[in-house]
Amino acid sequence: MASIKEYNVKINSLKNTRKITKTMKMVSASKLRRAQEAQRNAHRYAVRLNELIARLSASVHSGAHPLLKSADPGKSAHIVVFSSDRGLCGGFNNGIIKYVTRWIQENKENYDSIDLSFCGRRGFAYLGKRFETRKHYEGVTPKPQFSVAGDIGMELCDLFTSGEYGEVYLAYNAFKSALSQEPTVRKILPIEPEEVEGGVPMSSDYIFEPEEKELLARLLPRSVFFKVYYTLLENSAGEHGARMTAMDNATKNASDLIDSNTLIRNRVRQAAITTELTEIVAGAEAL
Repeated sequence: MASIKEYNVKINSLKNTRKITKTMKMVSASKLRRAQEAQRNAHRYAVRLNELIARLSASVHSGAHPLLKSADPGKSAHIVVFSSDRGLCGGFNNGIIKYVTRWIQENKENYDSIDLSFCGRRGFAYLGKRFETRKHYEGVTPKPQFSVAGDIGMELCDLFTSGEYGEVYLAYNAFKSALSQEPTVRKILPIEPEEVEGGVPMSSDYIFEPEEKELLARLLPRSVFFKVYYTLLENSAGEHGARMTAMDNATKNASDLIDSNTLIRNRVRQAAITTELTEIVAGAEAL
C-alpha cells in the first residue's frame, strides 16, 4: 500500500489539475458565448441568403453561370475538412474524422478520386496521412474571419470552374448545443436549390437588375464565401462547446479522485496511528 506521503503528492497533483481544467472551462465558456453570438447572427443572414439562392438557381438555367453547372458523372470530388488546432475538446475532432472516413468509403465508387483540404491541424494530422491531400489552411479556425473565408472560397470556386473537381464539399461539426455537435458533409459546388424552412415560392418570371449575368457573377461566388465563413463559425462554436463540456467533466472527475484518495489516505493514517498505539501499549505491558 502507498504511504501517506505518496497520497499527499497524488492529492496535490490532482488539485493542481483541477485548477487547470476549471480555468480552461471558464475560458472556453467565455469564448463559447462570443462564438454563439457570431454564429446566431450569421444564421439569420444564411437563411435569407439560402432563400435568395434557391429562387435564383431555380429560375435560371444551369449554363447561366459556371458555378451552377452540374458535374459530369465520375468526376473527382474535393472535401474541405474543418477541425480544431488544439485538443482537449472531447470527441469533437474524432467525430468528424470518423465521419469523413466513413463517407469516403461509402462514396468512393462514385468519383474518379476524392481529395482533401484541411482547416484545422487535428484533422490534417490524422486524415492527411491516409488520403490524398491538396492543402492545409493553417491558423484559420481559432478566429474565423470573412476575408480568410473569401480567400478559401475563391480557391474552391477556381478549382470547380477549371474542371479539376466536379463537386466540392465542406465537412464539419454542425453546432447544435454545447453538448451536441453533429458531423456533417455538405455540398457547396455546384450550387443547387436548397430546402428552406417554410418553402420558397419558385418563379421564372424575374426582372433582373443588374443584368442576370452580372448579378449571378457577383452573388454566387459571395454565397460560396459566406458558406465557408459560416462553417468556420459553426466549427469554432462547436470546438469551444466541446472543450467546455470536456473540461467540466475533467474537473468533476478530478474532484471525485481527490475525495476517494483523501479517504484512502485518512484510512492509511488511521491504520498507522492504530499500529503505533498498539505498539506503545504492548511495550508498556511488557514492562
